[in-house]
Amino acid sequence: MTSETAPPDRVPRPTSPTGHFTMRFSSTPRGARLARRLAGQRLDAWGIPYDCDTHHALTLIVAELAANAVRHGRVPGRDFHLSLACDATTVRIEVTDTRTEGVPVVARPTDLRDTGRGLLLVEHLADRWDWHPRQGGPGKTVWAEYVLPTGGRPAAAPSCPSSTAADVPM
Repeated sequence: MTSETAPPDRVPRPTSPTGHFTMRFSSTPRGARLARRLAGQRLDAWGIPYDCDTHHALTLIVAELAANAVRHGRVPGRDFHLSLACDATTVRIEVTDTRTEGVPVVARPTDLRDTGRGLLLVEHLADRWDWHPRQGGPGKTVWAEYVLPTGGRPAAAPSCPSSTAADVPM
């Protein structure tokens, strides 16, 4: 598959993101927490403030996908990868791990289990989500897209500036 074509059942990523953040994190609970925190900082810098429902939904999606990468996609000694892309209408979140076995599925939780609700939350919060095999190596990428509401960003907010992990203060 080339970057110019996509299977018909896959939603392509935004063609010209105006903001982009990408970083690798250790496949540990601490790495998942750091991914959520840095994603929250980046969203705020892009004009999606901490105290709005859009920010809460997006950081929850990041938290669930990162937690799943740590819990179900962990390969000892290998990191997971977080990528955020933002344009005027959509935020795309991608989390890539290096474990090939196991396909992400939405499990319907029962009262008998305390776990298994992560992808159910992602399915509810995101406008679209899916997964595909990792390009260039073993593993998979789980992605979610969130369409920004008309009032999702303040009118005076700057557009999503381009950034890399080096732009984010630690």
